[in-house]
Amino acid sequence: MSTFIGNNYSLNDIESRIAFLISQQFNAELENNLSSTCAQTLQQVIKQAIVSSEGGKRLRALLTISAFYAASKETNIQKIHEQSVFDIACALEVFQTAALIHDDIIDESYLRRGKPSAYCALSKACNNKHIGTGLGLMLGDLLATESFDIARNCAKNFTYGEELLAAFASMQRNVGIGQVLDLSIEMMQLDNPIQLAESSLNVFRWKTASYTTVAPLTLGFLAANMQPSEAYNLANSIGDSLGVAFQIADDLLDIVSDSKITGKPIGGDIREGKRAVLLADALQYGNDNEKEILLKAYTSNTRSEDDVNKIIQIYHTSGAIEKSKSRIENLWNDSQ
Repeated sequence: MSTFIGNNYSLNDIESRIAFLISQQFNAELENNLSSTCAQTLQQVIKQAIVSSEGGKRLRALLTISAFYAASKETNIQKIHEQSVFDIACALEVFQTAALIHDDIIDESYLRRGKPSAYCALSKACNNKHIGTGLGLMLGDLLATESFDIARNCAKNFTYGEELLAAFASMQRNVGIGQVLDLSIEMMQLDNPIQLAESSLNVFRWKTASYTTVAPLTLGFLAANMQPSEAYNLANSIGDSLGVAFQIADDLLDIVSDSKITGKPIGGDIREGKRAVLLADALQYGNDNEKEILLKAYTSNTRSEDDVNKIIQIYHTSGAIEKSKSRIENLWNDSQ
């Protein structure tokens, strides 16, 4: 059953439009004088771009469109800008796909939404891990560029088009900074749980909230002709706390959800050695034995399945999971 957005669009429409927008630009390149081998490789990359873009909850698109309709004071504005807002919402989803492709390469994740990660699929397609990883990296870059191009084509239709495009570019930059900060945390010592928690929450603001909540709200508000200063302030006051809460909840799902639902194996962040809020709280509130187990596991290069199960249990017994739930509730209240 389709879920309808605004007056005319459904989630299926979002899926179809994303596929069209991606194919439109890439297929134009295929019309150039490429050799057969190069064209074949590009076709494989285009195919993977579509596959990697499929699925997902489309939260960013939904929030962008909802913000636009909520802030639109004139029905005439809604009718004039409806298609452009829809495309900007899709542009955000294209950028998310780009970010996830890069994330999977950095984290060496093999699954995404229940299917092989882009770089893994491309490695298999060309029977070469090095080239496949390189193609995955370039696919992420291409989709990030494509997302900006989609936004650029739409921005000219709005009163605050220049500000809208600047907000989109700022979002991309913030996510990049957030990824750098995320990697820097992986080198942190584990002797200061409070500092680790604060650093992790800061990463969530840069890497997640920036494009999951703040940018969709900002873009929707600007498209509705809200004054830029008001749009920025309102989007940040709502979106910052909401985005951080979203990421904490996402980290919880890695521990307590069903892999059939998430499309990823349970405990994936633990296997990767992610230093995040759950670990920080477990180190702060756990007993000496629990802390010893955590420190030994997270200072090792790899963690066994037994390690993963023990750590998940510690997250429960130490109160770390309840602490995360409390953080989510407080952040949700802050966003109201």
